[in-house]
Amino acid sequence: MQKILLLEDDKSLNRGITLTLQKAGYAVTSAFTLAEAMSCLEEESYSLIICDITLPDGSGLELGQKIRKLGSTYFIYLTAMDSEIDIVNGYETGADDYITKPFSLMVLVSKVNALMRRINITEEYSSIMVCGDIELNCREMKVYQGGQEISLSKKEMQLLTYLWENGGQIVSKDSILEHVWDVDGQFVDENTVTVNISRLKNKLKTDGISNVRGLGYIWTEKVVRK
Repeated sequence: MQKILLLEDDKSLNRGITLTLQKAGYAVTSAFTLAEAMSCLEEESYSLIICDITLPDGSGLELGQKIRKLGSTYFIYLTAMDSEIDIVNGYETGADDYITKPFSLMVLVSKVNALMRRINITEEYSSIMVCGDIELNCREMKVYQGGQEISLSKKEMQLLTYLWENGGQIVSKDSILEHVWDVDGQFVDENTVTVNISRLKNKLKTDGISNVRGLGYIWTEKVVRK
């Protein structure tokens, strides 16, 4: 059974989410403060962390940054902070998703299910893909540029993989949402793809991703498999 750590200081909401996810077949550990969450992480490993940002003893962004440095656990922010800059900051810490309150429990479960289906993604790919000085090791889910490892979130890694697998072809925003986020577009903020494309371009310092107005995105440079 896949384990989820839920960090939410609202006790009523915490209980509601916990019961819903348990009914969906997940083992859920509840935490109400950053300190409690860190204590849980010292004792257990989790497939997914769902985290509020505004907490009694600090910001959930701090936890997100620590988790992304320490490992590859999936991470979702669940917060009332819904401004564009808040969302961008959330993704900048390496979040796989950012859900704003109020939200639908059904949508949350859908997003969790989508992320969990990605757990074994390393088993789906066995080759190394190369484009210029960028190398993507699909088995290890690592990216190197000029021999140096580049830190990418899971979503950025999956986005790059999808763009490279369809190199030279235009992929629509809906197609990206379906294959990378594995959910219907109506469940995802309309800026999600745009924000992640921008972050990916900045991290790789590449112009290989082009926006084809009204149609989607295309990786324009040659990609080869080893």
